[in-house]
Amino acid sequence: MSKTGGWAILLWGWIHLWIPAVLGAETFSYKHRVGDKYRIISRVYEDVYVNRRFDHRSEMVNRIAAEVRSIQNGIAQHEAVFQTAERSSGSDERPGFHWEQEYRSEFGRDAQGYLTIDSGYFMPMVRNVPVFPERDLKPGDTWSAEGSEVHDLRGSFGISEPYRIPFTAEYVFLGNREWQDRAYPAFSVSYRILAEPTAAAGNQYPRRIMGALDQVVYWDTQKGQPAAYQEQFRMVFTLSNGETIEFRGRAEAELIESSVMDKEQIAGAIADEITRLGLGDVSVRVTEEGIALSLEDIQFQPDSAVLLPQETRKLDTIVEILKRYQDRDILVGGHTALAGSAAGRMRLSEERASTVADYLIERQVRAADRVVVRGYGAERPLADNRTDEGRHRNRRVEITLLEN
Repeated sequence: MSKTGGWAILLWGWIHLWIPAVLGAETFSYKHRVGDKYRIISRVYEDVYVNRRFDHRSEMVNRIAAEVRSIQNGIAQHEAVFQTAERSSGSDERPGFHWEQEYRSEFGRDAQGYLTIDSGYFMPMVRNVPVFPERDLKPGDTWSAEGSEVHDLRGSFGISEPYRIPFTAEYVFLGNREWQDRAYPAFSVSYRILAEPTAAAGNQYPRRIMGALDQVVYWDTQKGQPAAYQEQFRMVFTLSNGETIEFRGRAEAELIESSVMDKEQIAGAIADEITRLGLGDVSVRVTEEGIALSLEDIQFQPDSAVLLPQETRKLDTIVEILKRYQDRDILVGGHTALAGSAAGRMRLSEERASTVADYLIERQVRAADRVVVRGYGAERPLADNRTDEGRHRNRRVEITLLEN
């Protein structure tokens, strides 16, 4: 080989490596490892219109906690929990977000993003988005792929099974884009949906569902996961009685990293502090969700959610403890003893949990979108409701530092 020929080959090899870097070429794919755990927090802001007239504004916080349990034939098997909390300007002016729904799911996902999932699962709602071609992409490159939305229409319209709407998603590689002062390879995703469901005679149901979504995804190449996304959406339900319900809004989501929670160690440290401070009727225990501080027999005015003055002094001490664990979101759960009707117990427990949550938010323990309120009624007793002591323990508010 001549020197000229050898240099030519070396030069071509260098150019071959250099051109993609200059042009920003990227190969997108998911990177899965057994034992990986990740959290995604999404925030949704939507306006709701009924028969084309504004009805109310709603905010939602969705929390997703997922773990890769195994990898078989290139498909990563996930277990995930999807939780939704909401507050609406038209019906609830309190700052906390109220727990709405929880779904558990199992699914597989390959490196290109395609899911394998049993048809009985309601989540994830959007499936096979994003998915990627098995080739390098340069800014401006486009691709398309089939996906679907799955809707839970049980409560609203009595459609018992997950309702699937297929679509074709269109993608464009945008090159690098900024998200929170860091540049990520980004791409847009757009799709439109149209469906005409049917339901059993006599049930009101959506005769037509139309929707549109436009999203920008910021991709973390090192992690092989979306770092974040932003989207605009519009969804219109035309009901069988002729009414229309329209949702217009925007959403954003980000991958959240938090250190592994040593629940036993943290619970022990909090218990020691409670003992040192002499807080009566406050206990700590490890739960499936995280670490629960149980304010037993917390005192409100009779049959109301108005705290008695002495209880705020107890809460002020709890506030200082909670501020030490800023990386954990909070669930405030209300519980009652077994008295009155089930509906009354549920309402009162949620109202009392809301009062405590409002107090924590006012004291800047957490921002409102990091505090979830939930009423349990008498569903989770700690003690026997047949005794006075048991009823006192069960009449409580629990503040849980969430693991996920």
